[in-house]
Amino acid sequence: MKKHFSLLSIALLAAFSLASSAMLASCGGGKSGSAADSTAAANANTLTGAGSTFINPIMTHWASEYQKADSISVNYQSVGSGAGINNLIDHTVDFAGSDAPMNPDELARAKAPVIHVPAVIGAVCVAYNVAGLSSGLKLTPDAIAGIFLGKITWWDDKAIKSQNADMKLPHVKIFTAHRSDGSGTTAIFTDYLSKVSPDWKAKVGQGKTVNWPEGGIGGKGNAGVAEVLKQHDNSIGYIELAYAEQNKIAYASVQNSAGNFIAPSVDGAAAAATAFPMPDNMTSMITNSSAPQGYPITGFSWIITWKDSPKGEMVKKFISWVTTKGQDDCKALYYAPIPQSAAAAVAAELTPSTAAK
Repeated sequence: MKKHFSLLSIALLAAFSLASSAMLASCGGGKSGSAADSTAAANANTLTGAGSTFINPIMTHWASEYQKADSISVNYQSVGSGAGINNLIDHTVDFAGSDAPMNPDELARAKAPVIHVPAVIGAVCVAYNVAGLSSGLKLTPDAIAGIFLGKITWWDDKAIKSQNADMKLPHVKIFTAHRSDGSGTTAIFTDYLSKVSPDWKAKVGQGKTVNWPEGGIGGKGNAGVAEVLKQHDNSIGYIELAYAEQNKIAYASVQNSAGNFIAPSVDGAAAAATAFPMPDNMTSMITNSSAPQGYPITGFSWIITWKDSPKGEMVKKFISWVTTKGQDDCKALYYAPIPQSAAAAVAAELTPSTAAK
């Protein structure tokens, strides 16, 4: 556990430093909110990426380790999956990080072939801040959907109480938190809800951005939602496991399709992925897994790049390293490594000249 927190703390501290540098740069001029500022000084030994906050802790770690291994600087800005994909389409970055595959509209705007490479598997926690409630609250799919639809509004509602007879649930209003930006974490969470709740699917649906039911508040990035949860008593929201652990925020065990209540974990995320074959295009949403020990709100995080670009070979070499050597520290940072089927699909996609050192 000490190694987990040490690596994660270093990764998040480095991520904060990168974000602070980007903010200072934007104050001096240029395109605010874009990854273009950091790419202006890019050179032959620099790769630029932007996107997913879900993957940011381990991406920051990878950037540091890859520079040691290959003298290549990787500058990644944690701006959210939607913004990262837009940056890729605008050719202001060499790759995007995203927890959702590009949709048909994004692929059409790209006007050139892209590849999606699964880099890690992560668990999205249903996290909460309620005095006296530690991790382990049991939530059914119906309860989660009901809470975020605004139908379940009290913490001692029978839909929650029926599964938690051993917990003292307070009679207080539930406060919900969600992402305010285009988010792959939202795509995973809403994909899950759309699979388990016909009501959610009909009224809200799935995507990186959705029209949330009234109530609650949005936070930018996983870090932003974590901060909302910390600052608001009796709140509940969804964040990637690393952010819950780093911020010491309690999270629920979620009932999966086999009827088992599973806590978010590296092993639970890995188990979830085993129930899904890897398609040829390497894009697969893996929520609501049929695996008995699978955590149901689980997803891949992808590195997306052009099939053919000026830095294509350099990006693919980095990807090859990420999906081989880079997998070694996944578990220490609360991610599951990609399965062998995914690693084999990545190896088949990359050319021999991009083999990892």
